[in-house]
Amino acid sequence: MKLYKFSLALLLGIGTLTSCNDKLELTNPNQQTTGTYGYSAADLEEGVIAAYNHIRMEGTYARVGYMIDVCRGDEVWNSSQVWYMPFDDLNEPITDEIGQWSWRDWYYTINVCNFVLSRTGSDNASLDNQIKRIKGQALFLRGLAYYMLAGYYQNPALITDYNSYSSLDGLYAANSETEGEDPNVQYDKVLDQVEADFAEAMTLLPSRDEGGQWAQGRATCGAAAGYYARTLMVRHKYSEALNVLKAIIGGTYGHYELMKNYGDNFREGSKYENNAESLFEVQFLDYGSQGTDDEWTPVNTSANATQGSAIESNFGPGNYGGWADLSASPWLYNLFKQERTTSGKLDPRLYWTIGTYETDWDGFEYGNVCYTDAMTADNYIVTNNNYGGLPVAKHTNLRTGLYDKVVTGLHDGINLRMMRYADVLLRAAECENEVNGPTQQAIDWINQVRNRAELASLKLSDFDTKDKLFEQIANVERPKEFGCEFGRGFDLIRWGFFYDSGRLQQIKEHGAFNFWTKSDYDNGLIGYTPKDPVDYKTCSKSSYDTWLDGHEFLPIYQGTLNNNPNLVGNSANYTSSNAGYFSSKGWTVHPVVNLGK
Repeated sequence: MKLYKFSLALLLGIGTLTSCNDKLELTNPNQQTTGTYGYSAADLEEGVIAAYNHIRMEGTYARVGYMIDVCRGDEVWNSSQVWYMPFDDLNEPITDEIGQWSWRDWYYTINVCNFVLSRTGSDNASLDNQIKRIKGQALFLRGLAYYMLAGYYQNPALITDYNSYSSLDGLYAANSETEGEDPNVQYDKVLDQVEADFAEAMTLLPSRDEGGQWAQGRATCGAAAGYYARTLMVRHKYSEALNVLKAIIGGTYGHYELMKNYGDNFREGSKYENNAESLFEVQFLDYGSQGTDDEWTPVNTSANATQGSAIESNFGPGNYGGWADLSASPWLYNLFKQERTTSGKLDPRLYWTIGTYETDWDGFEYGNVCYTDAMTADNYIVTNNNYGGLPVAKHTNLRTGLYDKVVTGLHDGINLRMMRYADVLLRAAECENEVNGPTQQAIDWINQVRNRAELASLKLSDFDTKDKLFEQIANVERPKEFGCEFGRGFDLIRWGFFYDSGRLQQIKEHGAFNFWTKSDYDNGLIGYTPKDPVDYKTCSKSSYDTWLDGHEFLPIYQGTLNNNPNLVGNSANYTSSNAGYFSSKGWTVHPVVNLGK
């Protein structure tokens, strides 16, 4: 009887719910759905902010994504011989998941940008200013993502249509059309898209001169123009790049100038960050301003997230809490020592690039100080690991006097200046030299950068060939201005240094180093100090000794290939040479020139 009554009540209840169904199905106006989200400027602005956040991830610029290219260059070596070693040795295995982090995190960025772009339409003329600027930022950030993916992985999958994600073909995008296709076919397709994204962004974005957020870290037409020129130079389109760079210099995309103090480009705080020299930088919150968690994840959504980088942790000396993963090459240190300022002092850029004691630094900036500890004449090294090395000072607080040690983890608040006006000037000089050189105009642009460092002006009469001026730009001016910053690895590839025996030998010599321990030195077992020049014939190692054909790029992670049947590997996966592609374009490698220094 009880069971009967219960069943009857249940049936009656269901009937009641059914009859009242229309009344109970109410729409929650506060709930976002795929059908309602993304059709207002406020929604799309949230998407843009999410895209900016994604370029501060582990695999983008918060740590690994930035450091991989620093390793790939000849200005540093892996002094820890553990973390980053396969990237420094240019022999990253296809089974190492770390090599996939940049792939993973840049595609997060692309996904968000594609969504925003799917809601803005293709008719720019019909868009109001707010939507134009939202679209311009999404185009810039997507272009940046593919610029990075092509520069690291050579033939990434090209996904631009958000609507295609609704099908398996969209989810499992391909990076080749035919079996056995040269990965450089896809490389060109991706760079075509990068050029298009940056070029369109240039027409939609305001300049930094508008002020407000446009002078505080938002992508601007100047940033888009700078990266457009960079992409053109990857493909040796020097005439086109030169026109863009001239326009930047001429103020078409806003006012830029060199900061009087070179060090202002590597400090944290509103007084220094997003300054007049900066075309684009990655924004990190100053130390202590938010959160306590390291957030070693790709999502970085915790309420306690620090929103800082780990660049200082990688560069910082072990004695002061850093991981001392990378050290400056002896070649770079001695390059700085070869030329004095007009007043007979060391190049001030050395101070902010490499953390060594020099008598010239007494009374200069913060003086001979490592964090807050005074350095002495016999303190020739401040890093602390089994292999020694010269600590990198850039993007750390080693020279600022703000902190007494490295705050290990994602806590470094110094914004990463990804493109500076100095780069515009030196790239303009390089393009001018390629098109018309050597010329006085190229020399003048170089001298603006040199004169900021109080170095004597170069003279055109000292450079009788295009090759000689290129050597000065590539292996003197750029290393001293941008030493241990992101971008050198990209340069070595676009210059073709891996495809010429003379240039390959040169970067082997640049990347040479000697292992050292303080106990060995104290016991007289070896006579090497990190400041000494290193002879490649007798060195402990050079990063490029283990390079094989195709491994100037990172391989596509095998797990990613396994998960996506439409993906194929690249030149690093198959150890295939890219020299044929380089020469087929009609590009040439400048021969090594002895500058007589």
